[in-house]
Amino acid sequence: MGLGGISIWQLLIVLAIVVMLFGTKRLRNLGGDVGSAIKGFKKAMKEDEAGKVEDKTDPVDQQSVIDGEAEKVDQKKDS
Repeated sequence: MGLGGISIWQLLIVLAIVVMLFGTKRLRNLGGDVGSAIKGFKKAMKEDEAGKVEDKTDPVDQQSVIDGEAEKVDQKKDS
């Protein structure tokens, strides 16, 4: 028994059919493309995590700007 009831021989037969259909050159290119996609995904995830760290400081800064604008509006109303 292999993965989910599929034996190793069945997997090898399917692999041989895929190689015959697409050829080794296309499969190498496909493997490189998948590798590049995974690398780009990991890079985007790291950038997103870095952005979340920066975003955590932004609401405080934004609130102080909002409070400052509210004070300006209050001062204009009083004058």
